This record gives sequence, structure tokens and C-alpha cells, in this order.
Amino acid sequence: MFNWAITFLIIAIVAGVLGFGGIAGVSVEMAKIAFFAGLLLAVVFVLLGRKGPPV
Repeated sequence: MFNWAITFLIIAIVAGVLGFGGIAGVSVEMAKIAFFAGLLLAVVFVLLGRKGPPV
């Protein structure tokens, strides 16, 4: 999830530099959602005593 958040953040930065404000805004929102979802899953797995989802 954090990889997706970083990817969307990079897309937002590039789009912002190139002047695509709408795409940058959407990418930032997607990055926020992916970051908080990953953070929530990390907390849940820590509380359950697991290292993470099976690979």
C-alpha cells in the first residue's frame, strides 16, 4: 500500500509541475487514501500479532 501511495504522490508532483492541476489533485487524494489504508492495515496486523499478509 505504501508503494502505491508513493507512486501516486510522484504522479501528483509531476502533474503539478507540468500544470495539470486536476490530475495532480486526484493523484494526491489517491495517495492519501492508499497511505491511510496501508497504515490501518499495518496497525491491525501489529495488534493481531502477524507479520503481514501471506505472499
